[in-house]
Amino acid sequence: MDKNHVLSVRELNLAAKQLIEGGLPLLWVRGEISNFVSAASGHWYFSLKDEQAQVRCVMFRHKSQYLEFKPSNGMQVEVLALATLYEARGDFQLTLEKMRPAGLGALYEAFEHLKNKLEAEGLFDAGRKRDLPLLPKQIGIVTSPQAAALRDVLRTLANRMPNVPVLLYPTPVQGEGAAQKIAQAIRLASQRAECDVLIVCRGGGSIEDLWAFNEEVVARAIAASHIPVVSGVGHETDFTIADFVADLRAATPTAAAQAVVPDKQELRQRLAQHRQRLVRAVARRFEQGMQQVDFLQHRLVHPAQRIRQQGERLEALQQRMRFAHDHAMQRQQGRWSMLWHRLRGARPNLARLQEQQSNLARRLNGAMLQTLDRHDARLTALRQHLQLLDPKQVLARGYSMVRDVQGNIVVSSDSLELGEKLDITFAQGGVHAVVQEKHEPNSD
Repeated sequence: MDKNHVLSVRELNLAAKQLIEGGLPLLWVRGEISNFVSAASGHWYFSLKDEQAQVRCVMFRHKSQYLEFKPSNGMQVEVLALATLYEARGDFQLTLEKMRPAGLGALYEAFEHLKNKLEAEGLFDAGRKRDLPLLPKQIGIVTSPQAAALRDVLRTLANRMPNVPVLLYPTPVQGEGAAQKIAQAIRLASQRAECDVLIVCRGGGSIEDLWAFNEEVVARAIAASHIPVVSGVGHETDFTIADFVADLRAATPTAAAQAVVPDKQELRQRLAQHRQRLVRAVARRFEQGMQQVDFLQHRLVHPAQRIRQQGERLEALQQRMRFAHDHAMQRQQGRWSMLWHRLRGARPNLARLQEQQSNLARRLNGAMLQTLDRHDARLTALRQHLQLLDPKQVLARGYSMVRDVQGNIVVSSDSLELGEKLDITFAQGGVHAVVQEKHEPNSD
């Protein structure tokens, strides 16, 4: 750019904006909030400062609405932001993408690192999760005796199933060394095996307050427990490593208590329903049995009565048989009578039949003689014609028949070869010949 060129303010701010936004990437910045203003539009405006400097910041509504906390003056925060320049006033500012309380970055990184490590080892697999007992004989609780969560759990258990004893394994749930003591309490409960299910719980709080349940020693103790473990740590939106390792994750301590025991009233209602169904089933079975007895009783007959019934049936069959026999005899007699009358009506006249037979015999003899005469005459004519066609008759007139070795009749010398053998047949006898010379037939 020419140093003698005079820039307008807008051109200057635009050039500075391009240099700043092009030279600085998206970055994390830590500082203290001051002069915080929440506009009616939902956008947040404040300054981020430390001991030696400050910078103006803006976080628009479509970004701020996803934060789980409300910033306030004096709060130490870490922001993920893009350095920009507001051209209208020439103000250098940070446009925020994310915000978190200061110091949480390292905690989140540790959380994700441990979560990925344990997940890779299979501690979160659903296949290793155990089912909770339906009706536990005794319930163990790992928490602080002063925790409000303990009172909520005990009240819920008493309301749902007051006759189930509860055993407390006291331990601090936050502060230095809390993770080791929580893990020690879980191991103690597993070694004693006094309970059927174990609740590990505490109330809600910040990520620092809940951090003991994100320690690896607690996760390993839960995974190694011989007793099914229910994790009820924090509020519904809070997730800890203990939640992922436990056999069941409950949204709150109260929900954990609800998960380990059924509701007494609900259980009574279910038992009452099952009892009613059982009573109805037994009643239906009894009624079906009575109906079957009645049916069998109707089928059961005294032997004397059965003999009497069989005798009556036999007598009825005898009467039917006699009736059928008499009816059959009547039908047969009627048929015989009809055939007799037809036979008498068809009796032949022997004298007339004998005369007809004699006439037919004479006619048959005459017809046979005429037929024989016709056949004899035709046979004679055929014999004469056959004699005329007989080759021997032709040979008898001085002709001969020449055949080659294959038996074919030779009618021309064109087909013959010199040295070829021939068979010559006369009217009486024949000779074998060999072709020695061929000559053309006379054209005269």
